[in-house]
Amino acid sequence: MAASLDQRIHDLIVHAYNHAPAIRGIMDSAGVQPQDIQTAADLARIPVTSKDALVKIHEDNPPFGGFLAVDPDTLPRIYISPGPIYDPQPPNPDGVESTLAPFRYVGFGKGDRVLNTFMYHLTPAGLLLDEALRGCGATVLPTGPGNTELQIMMALKLNATGFVGTPSFLATILDKMTEMGIPQPAVPIKKALFTAEPYTPNQRARFEGEYGMKTTSAYGTADLGMVGYTRDGIQGFCILDSLYIQICDPENGQPVDAGHTGEIVVTTFNKGYPLVRFGTGDLGVLAAEPEAGCEGAQQLLALLGRSGDAIKVRGMFLHPNQILAAVSRIPAIKHAQAIITRPENKDFITLRVELRPEHAGIDIREGIMNSVQAMSRLRVDVVEVVEPGIIDPAQRVVRDERKWE
Repeated sequence: MAASLDQRIHDLIVHAYNHAPAIRGIMDSAGVQPQDIQTAADLARIPVTSKDALVKIHEDNPPFGGFLAVDPDTLPRIYISPGPIYDPQPPNPDGVESTLAPFRYVGFGKGDRVLNTFMYHLTPAGLLLDEALRGCGATVLPTGPGNTELQIMMALKLNATGFVGTPSFLATILDKMTEMGIPQPAVPIKKALFTAEPYTPNQRARFEGEYGMKTTSAYGTADLGMVGYTRDGIQGFCILDSLYIQICDPENGQPVDAGHTGEIVVTTFNKGYPLVRFGTGDLGVLAAEPEAGCEGAQQLLALLGRSGDAIKVRGMFLHPNQILAAVSRIPAIKHAQAIITRPENKDFITLRVELRPEHAGIDIREGIMNSVQAMSRLRVDVVEVVEPGIIDPAQRVVRDERKWE
């Protein structure tokens, strides 16, 4: 018989307290002992750990901040995410079954050949999706991002029935196929899982209506992996069984009533690298009574933006302090501001910079582009040198001006 949610949470907290020094420190500082956490509601007694706090904890106790609860020599992989944070991938004693629900929902399985268009290095997306696809029995084509014509050639020659990546990249592939004169019935892709950016109604109408695909969109983060996924006829996301969500007041960390907006705070059941009450910085709304289609799982009704200043660009979070750190390397720059737009359904980064008067006229474009990419692993598309006064230092360092269909 499966353990109840309350029992799973209690067992997790006992294990994390005894094996992860960071969790023990957080709980001790709050005067909370493992026996105090008997139910899901009791989790509210443990403070929320924000992304910024997580970065600081990692800085003070490298390389894993004291969250790792297994022998580091057993780790098959270690990734890096903005901060920087070194993200361990501990062995999963439960296998990958708890993460397969979105892939099984789409129908990935034996006989499918799937284009995996996420990166396989530094960040976990590519390999984690690869493992899940193989866990379903599918064959993976590890194509990574870009190379549109090569992706098309592989899809056609190898009869790729599946795609995982961003919806905008699949749209690019289909647009290119149309340019090449490939008719819709000849497109082999019939199953798709998207993540890293919003999946718009117009895109869904095209993929499912025009091309007859079965699709889902997954919500996840670099620190947590996949969190939830969409299903036909269900509002928002069905949450995976491998974690537990609370919606909390961003100011005090206390849970808000169901149906109210708050920060998405997540506790993972990963005993190798437990994150307890991790504040994602995302705003959302949780259903009081999940719909039957979520099969007993929690239901996140909507994602409503960020509670902080960081935003997701091309699947990666861009933090203001990454821009500021990049600027600090170039003394000629007085102020800088990143503007995120979305022409032709592709994220576009414009970096505005104001030079100090004594450096007026010098060319810093290549230097600042390289510096930002080094700090954030995101490419700047255009650098604009602006006149004094254009950039208001009181405004956000990263401004999201994207318009979604």
